[in-house]
Amino acid sequence: MLNSTDGENVSVYFYNDSYFEECKSHSVEDCLKLKPAGATTWINISSIEDVKAIEDVGKKLELHPLTVEDIINKGQRPKIEEFENYIFIILKMIDIDNKYEVKDEQVSIVLTKDTIASFQEDPIDVFDLVRERLRNNKGPIRKMGADYLAYSLIDAVVDNYFVILEKLGDKVEDLEEELVINPTNLTLQEIHRIRRQMITVRRGVWPLREVLNFIDRCGSFLINDSTRIYIRDIYDHTIQIIDAIETNRDLLSGMLDIYLSSVSNKMNEIMKFLTIIGTIFIPLTFIAGVYGMNFNYMPELKEWWGYPASLVMMLIVGIVMILYFRRKKWI
Repeated sequence: MLNSTDGENVSVYFYNDSYFEECKSHSVEDCLKLKPAGATTWINISSIEDVKAIEDVGKKLELHPLTVEDIINKGQRPKIEEFENYIFIILKMIDIDNKYEVKDEQVSIVLTKDTIASFQEDPIDVFDLVRERLRNNKGPIRKMGADYLAYSLIDAVVDNYFVILEKLGDKVEDLEEELVINPTNLTLQEIHRIRRQMITVRRGVWPLREVLNFIDRCGSFLINDSTRIYIRDIYDHTIQIIDAIETNRDLLSGMLDIYLSSVSNKMNEIMKFLTIIGTIFIPLTFIAGVYGMNFNYMPELKEWWGYPASLVMMLIVGIVMILYFRRKKWI
């Protein structure tokens, strides 16, 4: 599960190699007043419902009105846009509950020379590890610039995809085992449901290749060459995730075919059993029909042994047919 941020909607972090300060407030302006000279700034808005905070950030960073509109409006496709003084990125952050229901939320990132602004659809995220690295000065994050922080945020989102896929993969394995042992209509419904969840993940991951490829190849002064190496690493991870998604989708499609084949085979076995029973009773019905005509000149009708003789004859015919079917390996 993703972690929920606490406190106000606005969180601002100022840092450099030897300095770190954190501010939580309802006002962007109040926090930015604390910014020291030469520090990198990370502004995080934990809910896009806070339109005023988003507009304040837009004015502070001189964002294009269309950028602000894309941040506020949900349902945007992952993309990247390069402007004169900033780069705008939209990602999909994915969460999964105990019922394997996948939920995606929009995360927008604005990268300027010394500032990162991130905007979340809901106050849940996977950025806690990034915050901890900033607070405790772990790794190179405080020694690098805003572009490395942007990489760290994207990397946190991508790494969470592996967690989601692992959980979905475990569910696929459980469904595969259930399919072999005792497939039911509920199994079929669950296969369809997991396929839909996999499609949701795929919609969030697939366009990310274009975003990362653009960041790596663009000549923007906002991306240092030292950071492009890390971007290529995320790109490789994205390809692995896409391969895992396609593999699971193929498995689920194959499981649907297996289910239909299993149901068809079960129906064939039932029809085979009923056909054999019907075939055995055809001659028995014929014998019963003959002796049920009650013509006057049927000597067996008046003999004491007529009734048991007809039953014995029916029994012999039935046994012979069963033995014949077994010899042919039909039963």
